[in-house]
Amino acid sequence: MSNAPHTDATGRLPLNIPRGTSTFGISVVGFMGANLAPLMILALVTETGMPEAAAGLVVTLGLLSTALVALATTKLTEGSQRRLVARIGLLFVVLGFGTTALTASAPLAVAGIVLGGVGAGGAVSAGGAALAALSNPNRVAALSGLVNRAIVTVVLAVAPLMATLMLGAFGLLAGLGLAALFTSSWLPNAPQPDPEKLAAAGAVPVRPLVDRKFTVVGWMLLVCFALWAVGEDSLWAVVATMGAAQAQLGDGGMSLVLSASSAGGLVVAIVMAALGDRIGRTLPLAILLILGAVLKVLSAQVHTESSYLVVVIAWNTIYAAAFMYIVAIAAALDVTGRWSGPLLGVYLVGSSFAPVVGTGIASTLGYTALGWILAGITMALFIPLLYAARLSAQAESIQRQHYAAEQADLHPSK
Repeated sequence: MSNAPHTDATGRLPLNIPRGTSTFGISVVGFMGANLAPLMILALVTETGMPEAAAGLVVTLGLLSTALVALATTKLTEGSQRRLVARIGLLFVVLGFGTTALTASAPLAVAGIVLGGVGAGGAVSAGGAALAALSNPNRVAALSGLVNRAIVTVVLAVAPLMATLMLGAFGLLAGLGLAALFTSSWLPNAPQPDPEKLAAAGAVPVRPLVDRKFTVVGWMLLVCFALWAVGEDSLWAVVATMGAAQAQLGDGGMSLVLSASSAGGLVVAIVMAALGDRIGRTLPLAILLILGAVLKVLSAQVHTESSYLVVVIAWNTIYAAAFMYIVAIAAALDVTGRWSGPLLGVYLVGSSFAPVVGTGIASTLGYTALGWILAGITMALFIPLLYAARLSAQAESIQRQHYAAEQADLHPSK
């Protein structure tokens, strides 16, 4: 009698509490630095005496470290080293951000942020790759987004209540890293068929899809996601200044944008999780991309605070849903996590350029031109992203056929 865990028709594992806790938790830790960036900058300025520009550069360096390490460790997290990468990464997160939380020395803080950023890259890569090992990529991506939004909301609420800003910005992240480290043994590994059993049965193991078509689509998806990140986060970078300039948006209005956008992300994640794979990925992503482009243009056209709030909150909610569907596409393309592993890394690369792009276009061409240009970026990516969505469904079908053939060879009917 086999002790191997039950899998679905594509060789993926069913989602349960241990696997979900580890996969979603490790992914959240890896991406949390991007969510806490403004608080990190404020903490460095107020508690280490670092100039604001220097603090921004240090945090950016940490995020770029995360992105580069996530990309560099992709090959490792496709295979049997996934848990090892996660554990080393999380250990670096604990040591790096923990050191920064407990020091008032600027050099030590910088070293800790870079070390923590490197560790977060391993967590991003391992957690992202593990998403592909779980059944129903649409539901898994939605639940991952739901957990991320929920934890970020709690952390942002608790951080200001900590004894110092350094503890709030960096200590909480180190604590989350430690908690995730204890769950790393639950992280689902890539499928590793028993070679002796396969050889005895004359079976061909389920392997990553190496067909040139799927490889090209995978790389195309990574490039598109980085460019999409530039287009989306460029608007987010100027949402406060644009609102103040053309719609008299005040601090209270911006707070409403943040809280309502978070709530919108939670709602769409719940809806996506409930829908699962019932409506596929191509049609909903097409609708979301078109709506996102329209709302980008509208955001630069409205001139009352109420209208601006409605448009920006709607855009941010649409963005959250599109983000989750693209993660689902990457997870569906390859069961080993070949594309979902580096996906968040390339997003961080694109996102790091967004403030320069957004403010640069706004200051030279104006907000109206910015809206049209960012909408144009979205529509330029429309066909490639939809093609990737369609191919992801084909990839799942091929994985299903391969896995069925392998199981038939290993367990022939009597």
